[in-house]
Amino acid sequence: MPTRISDAEWKGDLKAGKGSVKLGSGAFEGQYNFSSRFESGVGTNPEELIAAAHAACFSMALAAGLSGAGHTVDSVHTTAKVKVDPVSGGFEITSIQLVTEAKVPGIDKGAFDEIAAATKEGCPVSKALKAVPISLDAKLV
Repeated sequence: MPTRISDAEWKGDLKAGKGSVKLGSGAFEGQYNFSSRFESGVGTNPEELIAAAHAACFSMALAAGLSGAGHTVDSVHTTAKVKVDPVSGGFEITSIQLVTEAKVPGIDKGAFDEIAAATKEGCPVSKALKAVPISLDAKLV
């Protein structure tokens, strides 16, 4: 399996500085700064990038779990909401909420819920982030 690589550079102090982040594949390159991370400024931030990675991983893993159980998957759409809060000594990611909708003809809700719950525990990004409480809202559409 390949090792995935991304780069980030920061210039200046925390409040006035700025940074850039680039995925090793070249698929994304963007800027980030204090405002884009802790306020509502323009640019990305580490938590948004974690959310994107988690949503992508969960969607793929759920599709794999469903198809592996013999179901035909039309689509899986996941939104990951990563919350960062001030804590004693700095900031911390305090929760992640996964909201997913899947179109899987013929599956019953119980089987879907079981596979979705197992996916929340087993997706590689969920495993990497297990120190953070992760909730799941999974719906069939």
